[in-house]
Amino acid sequence: MKRDYEYIVLGLGGFGSAAVYWLSKRAGADVMGLEQFELGHVRGESQDHSRIIRLSYHTPSYVELAKHAYRAWTHLENDAGEQVILKTGGLDLAPRVSAIPLSDHSGSMEAAGVNYEVLDAAEIMRRWPPFQLGEDVHGLYQAESGIAMAARANAAHQRVAREHGATLRDRCPVDSIRPLNGEIEIVAGGVEYRCRRLVITAGSWSNRALAPFGVQLPLTVTQEQVTYFVPPRPRDFQPGRFPIWIWLDQPCFYGVPTFGEQGPKVGQHHGGRVVTADTRTFEPDQAALGRVQQFLGRYIPSALGPIIYTKSCLYTLTPDRDFVIDAVAGYPTALVAIGGGHGYKFASLIGRTLSELAVDGRTESDIEPFRIARPTLQLANGPTNQ
Repeated sequence: MKRDYEYIVLGLGGFGSAAVYWLSKRAGADVMGLEQFELGHVRGESQDHSRIIRLSYHTPSYVELAKHAYRAWTHLENDAGEQVILKTGGLDLAPRVSAIPLSDHSGSMEAAGVNYEVLDAAEIMRRWPPFQLGEDVHGLYQAESGIAMAARANAAHQRVAREHGATLRDRCPVDSIRPLNGEIEIVAGGVEYRCRRLVITAGSWSNRALAPFGVQLPLTVTQEQVTYFVPPRPRDFQPGRFPIWIWLDQPCFYGVPTFGEQGPKVGQHHGGRVVTADTRTFEPDQAALGRVQQFLGRYIPSALGPIIYTKSCLYTLTPDRDFVIDAVAGYPTALVAIGGGHGYKFASLIGRTLSELAVDGRTESDIEPFRIARPTLQLANGPTNQ
């Protein structure tokens, strides 16, 4: 069994699966991915039928990043021969006086040259009758938004990586990591491996993987959840008839049209309790579910119906909610990527970026805002963004 590799990726969720794919296109059989659980497990952040993808964002830099993300996903679709992005159109809506003003998103799209529409409540309800809104609500519609098919995309990244020669090993928990003479030694599943470059995409286990390098980031892990409902009129929530949507206020909610189950998916963004990867549970948070049901009862009442199931996942949050994409401080042979609770839509792009950093030592992507040495990551109890 081969034990020496040029590149090892630690953690095969959204970012890690993308990283082994993009690395395998450059280095083939010199790439290995390690996963502590089974491939496709549900203990992390990125395994579900759907995640939202959109060009609407609160800063121009994220809008530009999203443009590149769409291109990376298209590259995967062409390589894998299957669709992983479904465009449904996307609606940002909020009260006219909101904790998260729509003007941040419209201004960012304008600065980045992205077309969008401004809609009042009457027009939103005309186009999508399930919404029941007062005149105090308005929205932005962007046609390129839609669904990133998370589970399918992860599997596609993994499958094509193997076709390019990469080795993927699951059920291999890491016993130890040790920098050693310009290389990195990893003992996983009782087997010792070595690599020239290590890529850490460990999500909520990131600090555990970074500890051997003397790094401890001020990360907060929360247990979030989504609920799938069977609506009385299922046809109203089919893709093509209903968009992905985000309610921009405090609290913030979001929803996805029917995909993968028999009804739409709805959740509260950043509504979960603080946990660790070890203390999280898989039991529904009834208070969070109640907030979602109350929101739907007021604004999208026809989405309510029997619950198919409520599913939990983890967010790994940086204080500023921005990503970490960088070499580990003091160890250029180790790279790390953390998604900040909103990273899946960028997964293939971030995988490509990590592959460029690993192989070339540089990247075409602008990662300056995501450096590990930025001030907000140096404070143990610094301020946080919501």
